[in-house]
Amino acid sequence: MGTFHQGKSELHGITVVVDTDGPVVYIGRCDDENEHEVILLDAADHDAESEGSSKDDYIAKAAKFGIWKKHDRISIPRGEVVSIRRLGEISG
Repeated sequence: MGTFHQGKSELHGITVVVDTDGPVVYIGRCDDENEHEVILLDAADHDAESEGSSKDDYIAKAAKFGIWKKHDRISIPRGEVVSIRRLGEISG
C-alpha cells in the first residue's frame, strides 16, 4: 500500500505520533518527512514537563479520544525525533 502523492513519504496523510528526545511529543497528520524535518498538519504538541501528564498518558488519551489541534502546520527538526508511529496502532 502506498500513497498517490508522488514525492511524499509513505506516512503522508496518516496521523502519527512523533516522539522527541526531550519532554515534547507531537501528534498530527503527516505531510512529509525527510532527513531535515518531519512536517505535521493539524497537529498538537504536549510538553510532559509543563502540562502535568506523561507522554505515554497523553498518547493513550489521544489514541482513545483524538487531539485538539494547536497548529495548522508544524515542522519538527529531524535531529530531535526519536520515533514516528501511527496513532492508529496504539491502543487507547
